[in-house]
Amino acid sequence: MPDRFVPFRFAALCVLFIFAAQLSGASDDTLVMEGIPEIPAALKNELRLYAGIRGATMNSWHPARREMLISTRFGNTPQLHWVKFPGGARKQMTFSEEPIGGGSFSPGSGDSILFSQDTGGQEFHQYYRLNLSDLTQTLITDGKSRNTGARWSRSGKWLAYTSTRRNGKDNDIYVIDPSDPKTNRILIEVSGGGWGVADWSYDDQRLIVSEYISANESYLYLADAQSGKRELITPKDQPEKILYGGGRFSKDGRSIFVTTDKGGEFHRLARVDLETKEHTFLTSHISWDIVDTELSPDGSKLAFISNEDGVGVLHLMDAQSGKEISAPKLPAGLPFNLEWHANSRDLAFNLSWARASSDVYSADVSTGVVERWTESEAAGLNTDVFALPEPLKIKSFDGLQISSTIYRPDPKKFPGRRPALISIHGGPESQSRPGFQGRYNYLLSEMGIALIYPNVRGSTGYGKTFVTLDNGFKREDSVKDIGALLDWIKTDAALDAERVCVSGGSYGGYMSLACMVHYNERLRCGIDVVGISNFISFLKNTQDYRRDLRRAEYGDERDPAMNEHLGKISPLNHVSKITKPLFVVQGKNDPRVPLSEAEQMVKAIRGNGGAVWYMMAKDEGHGFSKKKNTDAQFQATVLFLREYLLK
Repeated sequence: MPDRFVPFRFAALCVLFIFAAQLSGASDDTLVMEGIPEIPAALKNELRLYAGIRGATMNSWHPARREMLISTRFGNTPQLHWVKFPGGARKQMTFSEEPIGGGSFSPGSGDSILFSQDTGGQEFHQYYRLNLSDLTQTLITDGKSRNTGARWSRSGKWLAYTSTRRNGKDNDIYVIDPSDPKTNRILIEVSGGGWGVADWSYDDQRLIVSEYISANESYLYLADAQSGKRELITPKDQPEKILYGGGRFSKDGRSIFVTTDKGGEFHRLARVDLETKEHTFLTSHISWDIVDTELSPDGSKLAFISNEDGVGVLHLMDAQSGKEISAPKLPAGLPFNLEWHANSRDLAFNLSWARASSDVYSADVSTGVVERWTESEAAGLNTDVFALPEPLKIKSFDGLQISSTIYRPDPKKFPGRRPALISIHGGPESQSRPGFQGRYNYLLSEMGIALIYPNVRGSTGYGKTFVTLDNGFKREDSVKDIGALLDWIKTDAALDAERVCVSGGSYGGYMSLACMVHYNERLRCGIDVVGISNFISFLKNTQDYRRDLRRAEYGDERDPAMNEHLGKISPLNHVSKITKPLFVVQGKNDPRVPLSEAEQMVKAIRGNGGAVWYMMAKDEGHGFSKKKNTDAQFQATVLFLREYLLK
């Protein structure tokens, strides 16, 4: 479930599939380097500009003034900054060695900032209150458990969030007055790791609470904010599995706004009557998923984004009539992370596209005027020459259409057939979208490598049936989708089918390893970032709060038939088939895909006489987030591709 204070950070997403590493012989003892040659000083200098690209993320409007809190990085990690007007200077508010997960001004007074932070990538997030009168910081959670999904009440008096404090496994609902940590109390004891708080009613008396089961199934409850007594809003006795997103109270408290795939393939925006539970669908005219829905504070307008084959389109709707109204015309790009100001007129969002990193904008929905609040540095690079994305559709082994995005190097600078890097997203319930490539532009502009981002079956954005097509015993059908992509590469006159690298992070790391097993002779090399090497050991060792959520996707290893299947498809059990070079990247503190998944794969490859580069960061978790580590990882990745893909 998404954390309220961990918005769509472009840099954070990138670490799941982007590779990086530190040099051999480096003085930083937080990085373990095995089999990686020393990085030439000339290469480090050459990559310096591409590693210097920045981005910014909208976090929160000030409740009384037209000012905002953003996240950006000027040192080693992203921190919170205060911006007082469009294009204004960024005043840094937090100064931690660890990344700040996100922050929010307290509603009403705006006299404090709540922010989230973990240590070493362990994802045991803690909440802190920063008092703006004296800049003192107070820990308001227990300092030990995993605390996520915080949401302010409308008055700004209360904060509801989830915590695994009780037993380390279940995401119970807690309520606290952040100005007085002694008020912290458990409101609802639950069973499972997929619970979250969606919204507070306008009178602070009720909550919408969500129970996430899988990418195809979730439920919403109405809960009393004092007693914790809850009532199911969305029934569990339906013949079809239904996924609900969002969950915002109407101002009169008689209905809620949600997104749901009930009765269709895509997520439609709907109004649910809290008494009758009747659904009124508001966006049946849009045949794509509706995402990132936000209701204006005065309850009059809904802002939402339709995800149209990966491209985001902003919409506005009158909340009373359900009729669309004119939305401001945005610059070209991918809008996301919507946030209304308390004035219900200014709508903030992030925007990125192929030639611009993520920056913060706002739109006056009354006048249509769009203003840019941040202009992140591109480190002196000419972004006008960065490659533009091209949509790509291929037919897989069974005729299913697979959508992808390809970025091609300049044919004038790099004539002839070019090598390709296939980058597979994680999740698997995720989607690669045509956005900014960041430091990957070096691969395109300086190395002449084409980048291909497939959305294999199991990806979101293409309907709920598509999401289920890799579940359980169908897992390797998604690997076959990459086989179909390799077939297509042979037919493209601009690509060299003899020079292909497959890469991915998290679930994409599993996909990379599986492709190295199935298509070893068709690949030059592979890169696995925090990937699953054995589903059985992964399910045994992943954090308790995640285990049942992952079983819903991958299958329950306690079932004998499924256990046999998961063992059969695990790359670790077919390591003898991997004879091409492999680069494995892992964070020691990863709570999702444990360190043991990487270690056992590296050991097996070496035991089989294979070539493997290994990088492990002792101060990272599920992907690298500290600049010193991502810089080093990228340096090693470029060297790896020079050595094994370009030659």
